[in-house]
Amino acid sequence: MKIGLITISDTRSFEDDDTGHRVMEALREYGFDTFETVIVADEMSQIRHAIRQMSSSCSAIFTTGGTGFSPRDITPEATSAVLDRRADNLCELMRSRGADQAPESYACRGVAGTVGDALVVNLPGSPLAAKHSIHAIGPLLNQILCQLRGDGERVGVGC
Repeated sequence: MKIGLITISDTRSFEDDDTGHRVMEALREYGFDTFETVIVADEMSQIRHAIRQMSSSCSAIFTTGGTGFSPRDITPEATSAVLDRRADNLCELMRSRGADQAPESYACRGVAGTVGDALVVNLPGSPLAAKHSIHAIGPLLNQILCQLRGDGERVGVGC
């Protein structure tokens, strides 16, 4: 299964994208090792286009950045505009587990859901917070992705 990673930033490059690297590291712990990555500006049209494009080739798409309260933080709005179905439970779990580490987890406005048969999850821009978010939902990922592919309840990367 290929995993998409969209870094949303006006200033990051692949070389200094610490959050993206931490997310891929955390996902490898759950057996995922094929990634497609892109960096886009904090622009509604670029975020929506990247999600739509990756949804045709990736089983899951994680965005990093743009989930706070600054005027440029529009990732949740851009993501919501393309979701077919919402999965608020995943973000609730990430915020709840994140709060065990840092109360500022509740300042993340990220959303989650599906586009076609791809899972889409907004992660915070902080490297540590993004890693904690992956670890919060990581045990559920294989089951969710198998269900999205129509493989029922079977769990495992190879389903």
